[in-house]
Amino acid sequence: MRTPQVVVVMGVAGTGKTTIGPLLAARLGVPYAEGDDFHPQANIDKMSAGIPLEDADRWPWLEAIGHWAHGRAGLGGVASSSALKRSYRDRLRAVAPGVVFLHLTGDRELIADRMSHRQGHFMPTALLDSQFATLEPLEPDEAGVAVDVSGSPEEITTRAVRALEAFSDTSE
Repeated sequence: MRTPQVVVVMGVAGTGKTTIGPLLAARLGVPYAEGDDFHPQANIDKMSAGIPLEDADRWPWLEAIGHWAHGRAGLGGVASSSALKRSYRDRLRAVAPGVVFLHLTGDRELIADRMSHRQGHFMPTALLDSQFATLEPLEPDEAGVAVDVSGSPEEITTRAVRALEAFSDTSE
């Protein structure tokens, strides 16, 4: 029997991390942790004011997600985190070496449209350009897969499960 993966669902704001993460966790039969819940209030206040976070703001947040992921090693789990830069993913891997990344990808127009329709989220659409400017896609030596976010949440989740299964089969 395959050891359950700990998956970090990553991507710019509006790609559906908070929608796809729980759906993926349910399909895999593992718990889900919402990355935004690991942010200290100071980070939420900054983002709510339209101020992008600096790396110094992100380190404790990434380490908290990494500790959760490390605690799920061998048990499986899904967490969300933008993980936009390689250095952020390296920080997560330093705490939880076995994590696999699921990069939700899509074009700016689609993502901006989705962001404009969501309610009650602290990340304004105005910060989307800074997210795309910061994004460093997964590199070939990083454990993970990219999945396009066009279609319904169920379609995206199905593509994600298939991509993760294919990745797991090639990495064994």
